[in-house]
Order: sequence, then structure tokens, then C-alpha cells
Amino acid sequence: MAELKNRQAYHEFFIDAKYEAGMVLLGTEVKSLREGRASFNDSYCLVHKGEIWLKSLHIAEYSHGNANNHDPLRDRKLLLEKKEIKKIEGKLKEKGYTIVPLRIFFSDKGLAKIEIGLAKGKKLHDKRDTIKKKDVEREMKRFLK
Repeated sequence: MAELKNRQAYHEFFIDAKYEAGMVLLGTEVKSLREGRASFNDSYCLVHKGEIWLKSLHIAEYSHGNANNHDPLRDRKLLLEKKEIKKIEGKLKEKGYTIVPLRIFFSDKGLAKIEIGLAKGKKLHDKRDTIKKKDVEREMKRFLK
């Protein structure tokens, strides 16, 4: 069982809050995710009619699938509680907030889950600061060993 992480999201955004959501998937999508075959490139979430949708997440076609294989870039519905969706919707009305997918994993029961984050975009100087902090932490760890 593979856990897929969106490393670029942490580079591009400040993550304010994280939510764990279920996904409405087809069988071949689940099998493909278990093989670790998904890409977060340009994927994002949006709220439409009180539901949260995941857009442009690429889940590769299942290798042993037949003619009924899924569309790799189809929109997928996310399953959250209504009060969580209302809270997210309220934050999205503030300037600069967006919802980004952070990681896909399988729960203890074997269900495919996605962690989404309420995020605010970073400026170029913020990205540089983050890189500097990581370099300093890496040097400190090396020095302490």
C-alpha cells in the first residue's frame, strides 16, 4: 500500500489547516492507487453546490484493466462532514485561500483517503526563507551526529 505525497504543495503554500476526506473512486482507480500510480501536478480542490471536488488529479489507468478502465483526469467527489465543508467555504471567501491535496493514503480499514489542506500562497521571498531554514536544520543535524 503506497502513500503518495504532494511535496510541491509545502513548497508553494503555507498550510493553515488539514482535513481528512474520503474519495468517491472507481475500482480500477483504487487498484491503480495501491500501485502508487498517481500524480498531483496541477491538482486542486473546489467547493461547488456544498460539495468539495478534486480536479485534475491524474490517476494512471490500471495496467490490468479492460475496456471499462477509468478516465485518468476525471473529477472526483470528496467526502467530508457538512460542518467541515461550511468552515472551509467560509475560509475560502477570505483573500488568498485555496484548497490543495496534500497526500493520498489508505486507512486501517483499507479505504482510500486524501488529506487536503487549507492553504495560502507563498511569495518568492517566503520560498527562499523556507529553503534556508531547511538547509540550516540539515546542517545542525549533521553537526549534532
